[in-house]
Amino acid sequence: MKGNEIRSRFLSYFADKGHTVVESSSLVPHDDPTLLFTNAGMVQFKKVFIGEEQRDYTRATTSQRCVRAGGKHNDLENVGHTARHHTFFEMLGNFSFGDYFKEDAIAYAWEFLTKELGIDPRQLWVSVYKDDDEAYELWEKIEDLPKGRIVRLGEADNFWAMGDTGPCGPCSEIHIDQGSEHGCDRSDCAVGCDCDRFLELWNLVFMQFNRDESGTMTPLPKPSIDTGMGLERVAAVLQGKFNNFDCDLFIPLIEHIATLSGKPYKADTADDVAMRVIADHARATTFLVADGVLPSNEGRGYVLRRIMRRAIRFGRSLGLESFFPGVCALVNDTMGEAYPHLVDARGLLAKVVTNEEFRFGETLDNGLAMLSREIERLRREQGDAACIDGSFIFKLYDTYGFPVDIVRDVALEEKIDFDEAGFAKAMEQQRRQSRRSWKGKDVDHLETGVLTLVERGEAAEFVGYDVQQCTSIIDGIIDASGALVDKAEMGKRYRLFCPVTPFYAESGGQIGDKGLIRCSSGTFRVENTAAAVDGLVLHEGVVEEGSLPLGCEVELVVEDALRTATRANHTATHLLQAAMKKVLGDHVKQAGSLVNADRLRFDFTHFSPLSAEEIRRIEQLVNNEIRRNTSVETSILAKEEAISQGATALFGEKYGSEVRVVAIEGFSKELCGGTHARATGDIGLFTIVSESGIAAGVRRIEAITGAAAIAHVQQLASGADEVASLLSGPFSVAPARIEALLKKQKELEKELATLAASRAMSDLDSLLNSAVQVGEIKVVAGEIPLDSPKTLREVGDKVRDRMGSGVAVLGGAINGKVALLALVSKDLTDTIKAGQLVAGVAAIVGGKGGGRPDMAQAGGNMPDKLDEAMAAAPKIVAELAGVKE
Repeated sequence: MKGNEIRSRFLSYFADKGHTVVESSSLVPHDDPTLLFTNAGMVQFKKVFIGEEQRDYTRATTSQRCVRAGGKHNDLENVGHTARHHTFFEMLGNFSFGDYFKEDAIAYAWEFLTKELGIDPRQLWVSVYKDDDEAYELWEKIEDLPKGRIVRLGEADNFWAMGDTGPCGPCSEIHIDQGSEHGCDRSDCAVGCDCDRFLELWNLVFMQFNRDESGTMTPLPKPSIDTGMGLERVAAVLQGKFNNFDCDLFIPLIEHIATLSGKPYKADTADDVAMRVIADHARATTFLVADGVLPSNEGRGYVLRRIMRRAIRFGRSLGLESFFPGVCALVNDTMGEAYPHLVDARGLLAKVVTNEEFRFGETLDNGLAMLSREIERLRREQGDAACIDGSFIFKLYDTYGFPVDIVRDVALEEKIDFDEAGFAKAMEQQRRQSRRSWKGKDVDHLETGVLTLVERGEAAEFVGYDVQQCTSIIDGIIDASGALVDKAEMGKRYRLFCPVTPFYAESGGQIGDKGLIRCSSGTFRVENTAAAVDGLVLHEGVVEEGSLPLGCEVELVVEDALRTATRANHTATHLLQAAMKKVLGDHVKQAGSLVNADRLRFDFTHFSPLSAEEIRRIEQLVNNEIRRNTSVETSILAKEEAISQGATALFGEKYGSEVRVVAIEGFSKELCGGTHARATGDIGLFTIVSESGIAAGVRRIEAITGAAAIAHVQQLASGADEVASLLSGPFSVAPARIEALLKKQKELEKELATLAASRAMSDLDSLLNSAVQVGEIKVVAGEIPLDSPKTLREVGDKVRDRMGSGVAVLGGAINGKVALLALVSKDLTDTIKAGQLVAGVAAIVGGKGGGRPDMAQAGGNMPDKLDEAMAAAPKIVAELAGVKE
């Protein structure tokens, strides 16, 4: 039975039993910072199990895509070497949220395995938790389960917990006996043994207790069921294969890799491992990219990069280059029917994988060469005791970017020890140094004035969404030393706290507002607004007139022009992100931003530079929305409601239970606390002024809006007019005319080079005839006309061909610099080195140089000394040759 059929039968079986078929959730867990990746079927139901979320069903079934690589659940190193470890796999599961419990869960699992899939009951065994008499008795009622096949195991094997506290309960596992030939040959081999004879097929978790901090367990009011069965594992069993990689979910990939490499599968152990690693990692790569993960140097992106680069390295061991995109495309073809979102990501996948394989190629080749040399040295010096030192591994990793996973894999293949502890020690030492460096740049406590305000529970009410001017009182004054004072005096700098303010404090990439705080006795210029801690908004600036005492009533006025321009740029940032997703794909995620009155800066995840056409399309989409003049609507919603309505949240950002949603109907919806334009038309015009890369997998766009954008366009138009004027025609023909001029220039340069070479060659006879004798050595020295350094080498080749035995020093001036060439015939190199000769001549023209014994080059910056240098050449030859003049 094929894997696709097993998946389909599983979902259909449980649908017939009243379960709702729920689509697999993303590999990126939604709103769960405790996990790097979705690693089990129950992850998307976690909040349902703990009572924080309600669904409109109490029974569910899924085929969940999972990744176990990085973090606590990490199978990466074992993949390829064992029969059942994978980075990516599918988990078949059925779930009950306070509906049915142990009896039905056991009955369903047994019926599906033995009736639907046709597994012989005589091959099956069952384990239960040692104290779970209820489960034991329910299994005993299964008529076709052979007697004596129920085994009691301890907490390590048959008890499940979500964490140290919270929902937990016993579990029951169904195992298949694969035969003694797959066992360990120990007399006590049985269910629970670490060998492969008794293979776990299905785990049934009975979530029936809540464990508190003291360890006390109390029954849950609504016990639940969480089950999981690996699709790859059950497919291998049904297809009579001992190794998961031999089932139909992997074999098409492995056969493709074998064909590419020209090496048969199962002919060589090392090749087999490589093919399995590539097949597994191609599946993980394909699904992770489709779920919006891109290679980077941190978090999920770093794990993906490790997976991809490990596959690429194993490809090298098979003699493969530029192969990984094709393997991933095959995953897309074979899995696209079951997971349609893969098809939508096909183009993105090809670009990401091709780019990563290309970028990693040079690093891989250099690192492997260094590692190979080190292993050879260790074996030569240490023999069988050879071990790759941790400091060397760290050097490869830290200096050359060579993954430690690959060093480990090579060490395993070469059967040489690997100093993992030494590497970990070097890494920890670097972390300590980084922490010390960081502490030196920051303070580890709040200033006394700020701390006092915090302890008083002070927090400002922000009214700036609705007004830019209001009245309040001064409830805190912090001077330049960080202390609280009673009065802000003329000409001095302070931070003022007012319990009500229209000033926006810097947050979410938007800069803080500027403006004035006035009272009857003085005026305070606000130069920045920032939150010292959440809610404690401080207005930073200087007293321009008079003084402002503590407790006085003040008028707070935000500078309108700056706020208006900043609002427009912030709304434009939202339009930009939405447009980028439409043009580049949903993988685009915000990685940072800056919004002020002058411009906006947006950092985003993407794998390659944007083309001119992509930038044009993004600008067009944004400006189309600006011309629509759509209202910018804001609302306060429960976070889950906002997310369910499609609002974009920033990964890693902490949100409260209620969030502010900024929506531009039909185009953009984001969680955002910043200030925004009333309508998109207020932005006026949007233009991108630069696009660049700032880190691996992260790029940056800078853009301007409104009056700044108009001025920028006018400047470009003025430049275009000037170019058109110089070309004596309309700007529309400028590209063609400039191209023609550049072509003509290249032709003239080529012609000039030919003439210069011809002139130099015509002077060759006179140059050779000017040779002088220094002892027994013939010396040719002279200046030649140059249009490029290439001419000097061409003339030098001719001189060497015709000179016979002797020494030549040639020089010329080009672009205000001196170029020198020294030539020594082979029979004289024991007496005179060209490098020493040219260095002596170069010193006269303010330069230096060197090269081979028979030819060397040099340069200088004093062309007025060239005649003197040429005249000195014979004397320098005499000194080097020890010839008396």
